[in-house]
Amino acid sequence: MNYYNDQTLIYLNGEFVKAAKATTDLYGQSLHYGYAVFEGIRAYNTQNGPRIFKADEHYERLKKSCELVHIPYPFIKEELIDATYSILSKNKLKDAYIRPLVYCGPNMSLTRAEQVNIMICAWEWGAYLGDKQIRACVSSFERPNPKSIMVEAKVSGHYVNSIMATSEAKSKGFDEAILLDMKGFVAEAPGANIFIEKDGRLLTPPKGNILPGITRETVFEICRSLEIEVAEQHFTAEDLKSADSAFLCGTAAEIIGIASIDDEIYPLSWHESLGSVIQQHYKNLVIEKDNFGVII
Repeated sequence: MNYYNDQTLIYLNGEFVKAAKATTDLYGQSLHYGYAVFEGIRAYNTQNGPRIFKADEHYERLKKSCELVHIPYPFIKEELIDATYSILSKNKLKDAYIRPLVYCGPNMSLTRAEQVNIMICAWEWGAYLGDKQIRACVSSFERPNPKSIMVEAKVSGHYVNSIMATSEAKSKGFDEAILLDMKGFVAEAPGANIFIEKDGRLLTPPKGNILPGITRETVFEICRSLEIEVAEQHFTAEDLKSADSAFLCGTAAEIIGIASIDDEIYPLSWHESLGSVIQQHYKNLVIEKDNFGVII
């Protein structure tokens, strides 16, 4: 996939520059150690024009991630949101995936960052996992011990774990992986949170061993508005496989149904599931058929 061309503009440290001519320092701490934080944000072409979904929440999390891992954050949220809209406009993008990245300057030592940079880019990108139900498997990889890293921070280096799990799943013929935590409970997918449906209610792993996703919180908001019962609760791989239905959620994945786990097919038809109801409400929400959660 080509993410940019000779005319694509990105935002880099307060300026709009061509992506093809942008450079970085090869002695950067982020390049060598994965010491950087990022966000994944979506813009949708609504009836009111291109709108960034929950821009405020995403840039607040970007700041929080930096603070958790001691990366300086001298940036102003409102300026970054304005710059993001400018990136969409300058590149003539309406439906787009947006990637802000805070990365560190040259430093070969294992010390906290002093010099930081910010880059914002965007490209056209469909649903990360497609628009059909997926086949998933329980991964042999686990999510890292929360005492070893800040799991609630969206840190670049953390995603080596995600790459390994996804690569393993695809090598076995599956679409996606589901990772357990160190205690054997279901945690999340490599880049998305998970919900299961059982006996007319939804369950999702609690915070602590997962990245608490913004889309995950949106699912809670939708459930409250529709009076769907949902709870944060630990459950095992066997509970996952014996559920009635399941789905993943994330900015990149949006809401995507899971057809099976380790080739064990869920008994409830997707179109009869709570996940399908939430999927439709989410689609309406992001294109502003329902006007909540959108920061302009």
